[in-house]
Amino acid sequence: ELKRIIRTYGEERFAGRIAANIVRRREAHPIETTGELVDIIKSSVPAKNRKTGGHPAKRTFQAIRIEVNRELEVLENSLDGMIDMLAEGGRLCVITFHSLEDRIVKQNFRKNENPCICPPEFPVCVCGRKSKGFAVNRKPILPTEEEMEVNPRSKSAKLRVFEKRTEK
Repeated sequence: ELKRIIRTYGEERFAGRIAANIVRRREAHPIETTGELVDIIKSSVPAKNRKTGGHPAKRTFQAIRIEVNRELEVLENSLDGMIDMLAEGGRLCVITFHSLEDRIVKQNFRKNENPCICPPEFPVCVCGRKSKGFAVNRKPILPTEEEMEVNPRSKSAKLRVFEKRTEK
């Protein structure tokens, strides 16, 4: 389970090693500090891979946070409600910092833009599902070089915008 969480939510290549080492250490004695956990993770990632990609524990801590807070589930379950609450012509702007979050937002915006579930061979839509609006930008808006220089945490940010249709 731990391996799945680290691999899925942290997109960590060494998830198997990290999970196995965490379990092995826990069997010997409880892990009581984040520092101990960082040491376990560092020892699980080969030295040549620790030199690139930021802190070696970053993705593992991210994965644990996403799982504990159920962040992706909350995001998925709240987007439709947010779109429904928009006034006509209103815009929902969502900033994501992780590819899994971005995928959820992108797919949700697409679903709300074209909710038809009719088979493609039908010449016209008969399901009665109407578009709620449209994605303002096809591709996400990314931070500028200047923004990343001033705010390094913006590096992985992606902005997507959905506009609610005005009824005619």
